[in-house]
Amino acid sequence: MTRERDPFRIPRAGVEAAPLAGLASVDLGQPGTVGGAEFVAESTLGAVAVYTLYQALLSTLRTEAMVRRGELNRQQQLQLVMATVWRSVQQGAAVGLVLGLLLLVFPWLSLPLTVLGAVGAGKASLDLFHAFWDGLNPEQQADLLDAAHRAGVNLGRLVRGSSQGLLGS
Repeated sequence: MTRERDPFRIPRAGVEAAPLAGLASVDLGQPGTVGGAEFVAESTLGAVAVYTLYQALLSTLRTEAMVRRGELNRQQQLQLVMATVWRSVQQGAAVGLVLGLLLLVFPWLSLPLTVLGAVGAGKASLDLFHAFWDGLNPEQQADLLDAAHRAGVNLGRLVRGSSQGLLGS
């Protein structure tokens, strides 16, 4: 898993969100709907929710770093976040529809998707952490590294390359 190091690039929700999005479901609670159509609709809405939330967090954290550096103002940040979230809604709908149909036809695929979902959730968590880390100023990064060290946690592997002077390794 590589770390996105370009501070001017807004990361996009990718394949790491797909397995989890395929398993997510939003209960529509509409009795009388045809079983297969309801399952696909609920799966599609669940995927849209997963992609939207993940992209909103990722974009907001990354653009916050740009706002702190003075490269964007809050209005530009909001516009950029909304644009990336809208593209993510479209991607989530497509992924959810395809995976919903696949799971309807091949229900046994839910087991491999669960395993891949755990791996994808780990990658997504790292991406969110890196976007959060990049939004901190050097003093905040040093404070966090110091607090983690006092707590016996080594953040060095997570942040290696982003702040060489703070790590000393």
